[in-house]
Amino acid sequence: MKKILLILACLYGVVSAQQRSVPDAAPLHRAEKAVTDIMVHDIFSPPVASRIYLYTNAAAYEVLVKAYPGRHRSLHGQVNGFPDLPRPRETIDGGLSAVYAFLIVGKRLLFSESLVDDSLSHILAGYRRSAVFDASLRYGRQAADSIIAWADKDQYKETRKLPRYRFMKKEGKWIPTPPAYMSAIEPYWNRIRTVALDSASQFRPAPPVGFSKDTGSAFYRQAYEVYEAANRLTAAQRDIANFWDCNPFAVTMEGHLSYAVKKISPGGHWISIVGIAARKKGSDMLEASLLYTMSSIALFDAFIACWDEKYRSNVIRPETYIDAYINEGWRPLLQTPPFPEYNSGHSVISAATATVLEGLLGDQFAFDDTSEEEFGLPARSFTSFHAAAEEAAVSRFYGGIHYKAAISGGLVCGKNIGQWVLERIRL
Repeated sequence: MKKILLILACLYGVVSAQQRSVPDAAPLHRAEKAVTDIMVHDIFSPPVASRIYLYTNAAAYEVLVKAYPGRHRSLHGQVNGFPDLPRPRETIDGGLSAVYAFLIVGKRLLFSESLVDDSLSHILAGYRRSAVFDASLRYGRQAADSIIAWADKDQYKETRKLPRYRFMKKEGKWIPTPPAYMSAIEPYWNRIRTVALDSASQFRPAPPVGFSKDTGSAFYRQAYEVYEAANRLTAAQRDIANFWDCNPFAVTMEGHLSYAVKKISPGGHWISIVGIAARKKGSDMLEASLLYTMSSIALFDAFIACWDEKYRSNVIRPETYIDAYINEGWRPLLQTPPFPEYNSGHSVISAATATVLEGLLGDQFAFDDTSEEEFGLPARSFTSFHAAAEEAAVSRFYGGIHYKAAISGGLVCGKNIGQWVLERIRL
């Protein structure tokens, strides 16, 4: 009798979310790309971009967990303050509801709301206007409101009200770099609430090399190493540096004219890799959402931990040191980002995300990274996620914007964060 009722329910389109198979992940991938494109348009700094990825993906994941119970665990009870979203009381399309929640949260966190509305209309047009359509949107809105309320308590708004950052007027400390001499990016990011980490300084790296102008000092040697390598880069090394540049707002100045080139952030590049991996594996929407969510958590906490160290040690950038003590007027291949040097953000966030992905998909997952093709750069192939992370890390040395100590230390820190995320949050 139960089987007959199920068949009749299918025929009349009133099957509950609990009885349906999990939908294809294509609409979620489109939503991820839409949010990334809007972030590129709106120009979000790398830390803030990671915040957007976290909350949008958490919203979609929780909807799917509640719509299709029994496969994966909720974030509630595993993450401090995470809301307990009730199961849907009406019959819904879980995939539709999840994508709607994802984009509604995105609309709240992004600047260009009209662009989100355009993406929302385009994606929703792919769903049949059935009896469950409106119920699915209602549940998606309920989930989005819960996640937004959780996001509102992460101290982000409070950090917007803090005093303007004052540079340390002391030798060896970071100062803005050319060509735009931009102000410090997110100097108070270590005050943002973490997700898996106990605190921003939980995996504090070893202290950086002590500053010195002495030509025989360890600091001078590490700066000269950057200078020497930058002056004899191979074509392959230049390609690596440019592929992983991921500068959301690179400023070019020609005479009195200045213009900016927009690209995806480092986090956006790794979210793209998550999508590439999920498609290759053939993940349904729930599994893809899990991959996006766990990677977003790793990215978010990694940025907090990295920024905690950056503004504590406040290390001078290679560009500034080399210009002052080795070769006046020297400039690196890549534009130096507007925040302190130690440790390398690319290294930390790449190792953290790669560790999580390898924990979920294995350490021999080969893939072609096409993330930068839309910016005119050819795809690169990797035998594993950590191979990609190591290349992302060393790209900052080739680009002339990091010393090797910041790269090696960043990789260790990121791996520790990724392992902690895997141990702390079990979905």
